[in-house]
Amino acid sequence: MPRYMVERTFPDGLRIPQTAEGAEICGAVVMNNSENGVTWLHSYVSQDLGKTFCIYDGPNPEAIRIVAEKNSLPVDKITRVSVLDPYFYRS
Repeated sequence: MPRYMVERTFPDGLRIPQTAEGAEICGAVVMNNSENGVTWLHSYVSQDLGKTFCIYDGPNPEAIRIVAEKNSLPVDKITRVSVLDPYFYRS
C-alpha cells in the first residue's frame, strides 16, 4: 500500500482535547478513513499547533482527499513518501 505525507494548515491551531471527547474525535476519523481504504498512522504537530504532517497509507491521493473532506480536515499538499531508515546501512 502506498504511503503519503499530508501537510495541513490550521490557522487557529489544531485543538483536539486530551479527553474522552478527543478520543471520540480521533476514532471517528479512523472509522471514516477505513471506509475508503485509508489508514492514519500518525501525525507530527508543529509547536504552535498551526501545521500538521500526517502519515497515511492509502490506495491513492484521491482517497486521502475524500476522507479529509469527510473529516472536515484541510489538505495543503499530499506527497507520496517512503521510509529511509538510517539503520538500513548497518550490517
